[in-house]
Amino acid sequence: MHPKRLLQAVRTRAKQPAFKHSAVIAVLLVTIIAFIRFFAEHPNYIHQLGRVSPWWIVGVVLLNVPMVGLLVLLTATSLALCGERLSWKENFLLTAYSSIVNFFGPLQSGPGVRAVYLKTRHQVRLRDYTLASLLYYGLFAFFSALFLLIGTRPWWQTTLALAAVAGLSYLLIRWFIRKDKKKNDSQFALRPRALSALLIITFLQVLLTTITYFVELKAVNSHITWGQAVSYAGAANFALFVSITPDAIGFRESFLYVSQKLHHVSTANILSANIIDRGAYVIFLVLLFLLVLSMHAKDKLHITGLKRVTAKSDQSPQ
Repeated sequence: MHPKRLLQAVRTRAKQPAFKHSAVIAVLLVTIIAFIRFFAEHPNYIHQLGRVSPWWIVGVVLLNVPMVGLLVLLTATSLALCGERLSWKENFLLTAYSSIVNFFGPLQSGPGVRAVYLKTRHQVRLRDYTLASLLYYGLFAFFSALFLLIGTRPWWQTTLALAAVAGLSYLLIRWFIRKDKKKNDSQFALRPRALSALLIITFLQVLLTTITYFVELKAVNSHITWGQAVSYAGAANFALFVSITPDAIGFRESFLYVSQKLHHVSTANILSANIIDRGAYVIFLVLLFLLVLSMHAKDKLHITGLKRVTAKSDQSPQ
């Protein structure tokens, strides 16, 4: 088969839901096997993990509360760039519901639920909201690269890396804008106040993520420093861009393992801290689900009618 046709066949196959689900299952299985094998060969780390105080877990669970607040602010700011706004209650319910779906649903479908809801209920163009999301992802990548490299690499290398991230983000956003065939329908605009808010909130999100990872690492190794946690968080955050599994399971560990020469966190500490992270996050999501259930989010947001539309949007580029 001609290489071009082979590449096209691979792309077509990769877009099929069955292939994506198989990939998710494969990554999860490989990750679980890697965890089991490592701890089977190093049982002392299991004993060490068993001695972690439950208060560390409580601390990580509580740190997710302000994180939801930041996600609500990010949604509000993204919508402000699109010339739209939601009530705070509706915004919270949508953010909470999409966070739960993003973890327990297939193929990180939370953003799809959010985008389709905004289009259906508030007539926000998918392209406008996607453009606002790309801007956010660009800032998130920039701050993550800054945290990864600052203090670990020479200033000139850090500067070049940040310039590369900013340049790639700019080119991607420019390409996306040029692909818009109905620019006159767009309500998106770089409103200074909303743009400034997006920059500040994104930085606070990366900072809070770093604090959370610092607490998790401290729980398994009291000698971990703040500088290590900063670099560790920067590396972990990049798993967001390639993740197809719940909470980037498997991908985050891989990024952290590859970047060990920068943050100097051992493999044992990486795996142990991520067990705490996932466990605490599941506990938080269960509590969040009970709260959302008590507020009748599904009925108030009219989510049921959006499921079929969401499934279609996941199969086509936004």
